Amino acid sequence: MTGLEGKVALITGAARGQGRSHAVRLASEGADIIALDICADIDTMDYPNATPADLRETVAQVEALGRRIVAVEADVRDAAATRAAVDGGYETLGRIDIVLSNAGIVRLSDGPDDYAQMWQDVVSTNLSGGFHVVAAAVPHLISGGQGGSIVFTGSTAGVRPTANLNTAALAYTASKWGLVGICKQYAASLAEHSIRVNIVHPTGVASGMTMNEAMGRLAQEAAAGGKNSIAEMQNALPIEILQPSDISDTIAFLVSDQAKWITGVSLPVDAGFSVR
Repeated sequence: MTGLEGKVALITGAARGQGRSHAVRLASEGADIIALDICADIDTMDYPNATPADLRETVAQVEALGRRIVAVEADVRDAAATRAAVDGGYETLGRIDIVLSNAGIVRLSDGPDDYAQMWQDVVSTNLSGGFHVVAAAVPHLISGGQGGSIVFTGSTAGVRPTANLNTAALAYTASKWGLVGICKQYAASLAEHSIRVNIVHPTGVASGMTMNEAMGRLAQEAAAGGKNSIAEMQNALPIEILQPSDISDTIAFLVSDQAKWITGVSLPVDAGFSVR
């Protein structure tokens, strides 16, 4: 793998899970990191978000590799706060070469009663949040004059939806399909600047989104033959859930020079989930 020495990677949702894994992996390749995370719960969700302590742990792991890191608690739903965090990271580290729009939420259990707020929270985080961070970063990538790489975190829900009338599931699917469109339009628009834009679609990954009490209850219900939001979520290959590092392997390739002519690609990393 070509090294990333001298480059800076901006990563959202970086306090734990895939975001932390990506930060540590790219730091091990030589990149400095700008790490953003909300580090606060959202009322309509049924599992806790990362904490400030989680973000501090990401900082410690990146610094242990001898790399610099700027960590900011910021909510990607807030365009102004996101731009301020991105600009601040750029001013401190002097450049941005890689953008990983990874922050995302979902609610798998039924409810809440305020379905409109649930829809708004999911779409604002996953879709608008992805746009906010990339829109804030693109001027810095262009001004650098060295090209760059942007990778959105999609989902198998953005490749093959499953039957579910849960408002949050509908919002999640809509947001991930929306990211595919944003990805491809950015890829077409930024190609002249040698900025590549791709999207990866993980299947279930061990993280705070999947390893929590709400998910545990649904898994037990599905295992007992119940029909719920995860009953149909089975991979084709014989593995129940991937690790964050499995997705980081793909990210590290896509942002490397080995992938220098790959752009506009919607890539499942899903153990065959989308071909079942």
